[in-house]
Amino acid sequence: MKKRTKTLSAIITGVAILIGGIWLINESCYPNVPAFDNHFTREFLNKDKKVASGFYEFKSKTGQYTMWFPEEYTLLSENGDYAKDNKDFEQWEAVPSSETKAYRGAIYVRMAKDNKRNHQDYLESFFKDHLISEQPKLIKTGKTEIYFSSAHFEINEKNQVVEDIKQKPNSFYAYIIDKASNKVIEFSFETSGFKNKQFEEEKQRKWLMEILRSVQFYG
Repeated sequence: MKKRTKTLSAIITGVAILIGGIWLINESCYPNVPAFDNHFTREFLNKDKKVASGFYEFKSKTGQYTMWFPEEYTLLSENGDYAKDNKDFEQWEAVPSSETKAYRGAIYVRMAKDNKRNHQDYLESFFKDHLISEQPKLIKTGKTEIYFSSAHFEINEKNQVVEDIKQKPNSFYAYIIDKASNKVIEFSFETSGFKNKQFEEEKQRKWLMEILRSVQFYG
């Protein structure tokens, strides 16, 4: 009986060591960055495609678009943080890891389809809903049109959200249109609530533009 117990214990130990070894091998295949440390986030990323310094390719679960994703960020995965409806809709939010030294802010992305005939109405509504008063800038790429604007928002003594034009922007918004279809991406980046000790506005805008210009639509 004792021999059987020892044999069984040895088998269990051996299996545990084998499983642990396989797990370590699998984990070592992924880049050592926060985005791949998070199991939900890594489902969307191509570990073999580091598209630029600090970015990996993000592939939508809808199959409708790809874009660059910051390696220091992770997707939120609680109920309501991520949503998808077949190939027609997807929304997600990503936040920086606690260790990151990169630009700190929350990224919100919503992919949907609009009506080409009412394109201008959707565009105006997007910026109006975010309280943006100035005309957005138009940036054209080979396959997309990017409408971009920014502002600094504060909450006043009446708990109202108001714009302060004297302050550096803490909210950035973009409406990205696919020239070949009716697909659009609504993008926002909000830094309020995050501590950016070494804030450099021009570098942050350049970083954001890299992400926005990287969007490629498919399907």
